[in-house]
Amino acid sequence: MKRILSAIVLSCLAHTGLAKPFETVFPDVEFQDKSDPIFAILSSMDYQQGRIDLPGGQAYLDVPDDYYYLSPADTNTVLVDLWGNPNGDSLGMIFPVSYTPLDENAWGAILSWDDIGYVSDKDAATIDYDDLLRSMQKDTLAENEWRVSNGYEKITLEGWAEAPKYDVAVRKLHWAQELAFDGAPVNTLNYNLRALGRKGVLQLNFVAGMYQLEEVKTALPSVAKMTAFQEGARYADFDPSIDQVAAIGIGGLIAGKVAAKTGLIAVALIFLKKFWFFALLPIAWLRSWVAKRKTGA
Repeated sequence: MKRILSAIVLSCLAHTGLAKPFETVFPDVEFQDKSDPIFAILSSMDYQQGRIDLPGGQAYLDVPDDYYYLSPADTNTVLVDLWGNPNGDSLGMIFPVSYTPLDENAWGAILSWDDIGYVSDKDAATIDYDDLLRSMQKDTLAENEWRVSNGYEKITLEGWAEAPKYDVAVRKLHWAQELAFDGAPVNTLNYNLRALGRKGVLQLNFVAGMYQLEEVKTALPSVAKMTAFQEGARYADFDPSIDQVAAIGIGGLIAGKVAAKTGLIAVALIFLKKFWFFALLPIAWLRSWVAKRKTGA
């Protein structure tokens, strides 16, 4: 009986992820004053590793020790309370353990699910990405009037920060755009990873600065390897007699043709506001945090 119970416990841990406290994941960061508001926020979150079944039952992660996963609730704490964004839904977020969510150079990938159905990849080998970019640039400029009238900044799509690449063997697609917002001191990196499944697409949007492009590119294979679909939800499980087929292919995924106009704006604002949050924190918090990170005290 004990062996059976142990097996059940281990199985549960394998599917829910192993939640670790802040001090275990970041042993080099110490707080002399445990009443520090920053400590209260960071220590309230669960830093998960291992096998993690994502909400919705379509996909899961296998997070190695050099990364950690935050639940949707903890992700909301980061995006809303720490980075100053509006409330939003997600499947969670992935970070490298080299950064806490409050580090100035922290980057992470926000996970979400798009239930558009099975995306055919037959067009992948014939897409002219230069033509696609020009079309996306025209669309972005055309939508600026709508953005301004709805209280958003104008956006200019400067070009590919990383040209699209599709790996047919694992059905995963990634690309990166360089965006310029009116009034922003620096351009924004919009790095995207998509994993194709039977009933939709697992989306990973990286929150990072243009200066972190090479760092994200280096990490991309590891992050992509973490993502997988549940049995029965894989791309190969598609049944044309009963499953919905998406109205777009690989080119449409990149161009975002079926996304609402606010979709790109919402993601882009997350990327932009992440770099503004330090200006919003009380000065005492910021000085305290920077001093601790530099001294380890």
